[in-house]
Amino acid sequence: MSDGRGRRRAFLLSAVGAWAASRAVLAAPEPVRTESKVMHRVSIALAAPHSLQHLPLTLADRLGYFGQSGVAVEWLPHESGAKALANALQGQAHVVAGAFEHLFGLHQKGLSYQAFVQMGRTPQLSLGVATRLDVRSVMALKGARVGVSSLQSSTHFMACHWLMQNGLLPEDVVFVEVGSSAGAVDALRAGAIDALCNPDPIMYGLEQRNEIRIIGEARTLVASRKLMGGPVPGASLWARSDFLQKQPELTQALSDAVVHALKWLQTAGLTDILKTVPPSHWEGDRAIYLGAFEKLRESYGLDGLFASDAVANAWQAYKRLPNRSGGNRPVLASTYTNSFAAKSKTRF
Repeated sequence: MSDGRGRRRAFLLSAVGAWAASRAVLAAPEPVRTESKVMHRVSIALAAPHSLQHLPLTLADRLGYFGQSGVAVEWLPHESGAKALANALQGQAHVVAGAFEHLFGLHQKGLSYQAFVQMGRTPQLSLGVATRLDVRSVMALKGARVGVSSLQSSTHFMACHWLMQNGLLPEDVVFVEVGSSAGAVDALRAGAIDALCNPDPIMYGLEQRNEIRIIGEARTLVASRKLMGGPVPGASLWARSDFLQKQPELTQALSDAVVHALKWLQTAGLTDILKTVPPSHWEGDRAIYLGAFEKLRESYGLDGLFASDAVANAWQAYKRLPNRSGGNRPVLASTYTNSFAAKSKTRF
């Protein structure tokens, strides 16, 4: 275990060290003039791009809202949020689409990043155990192999929350990095892991096929608040503070596209979802995809704005994780800004 912690510490230190160089490695987005408008090019790193966590981005892309806002997006997909974050720290992405709690760790290390539009109002994750095992509760997971997208990812953080809420410590299980796509499903089916924490539609699909039994859920607002002690922000778009200051038009365009998609989502029917989301996102079964969406529908942001009490609750929950209370205490108000989403809200 100590060797694993040493490797994770070395990885984080190397990623943070790369941050300073990233400012020179990653050039600022250059506007590209087309026949009709100026298009801003931007790269966005994200984990599990086909997951329902990123449905607002999928909709903004497929409905043409990014283009209407003058943005040409280059997607940089990864198997976990930790790897998407490392991609940004290494200077390969301008923006990250990921879990809000990563911002606390960045600020504790003295790195100034800000979230500028909220896509989800819950973590939109669940924890399930293989039905081949006679395990009915989180407490019975002691000694189990728990699959997460990667260590230091939101799936890892959330699995730790469920363990601690039920009287276990993170070291009472063995965490296995399995990603957030077909590899996670294969690991469960092959018996390489006993339980899995991942987003939907993967988890919902495994549940419907009776391959897992859900024993921890943070999809709905009620379940999320029970686990986290109150409301928390979910998936968000965030970037370096100086990027937001130097690229206000581009940042506003990204916010506009996402808030427009959130507005569309509030009145969208299931047929609208099927017509807009490409089949490659359905995990091979459109009924499962729609069922997973229905479970998550209330969890999406309404207007892209962050609530200060939700950020405060998220920080209190984050502090409860092992080895998270050290370092600089972040100024919570500096981890996000509502200036862009507030303008977007007035437009849509």
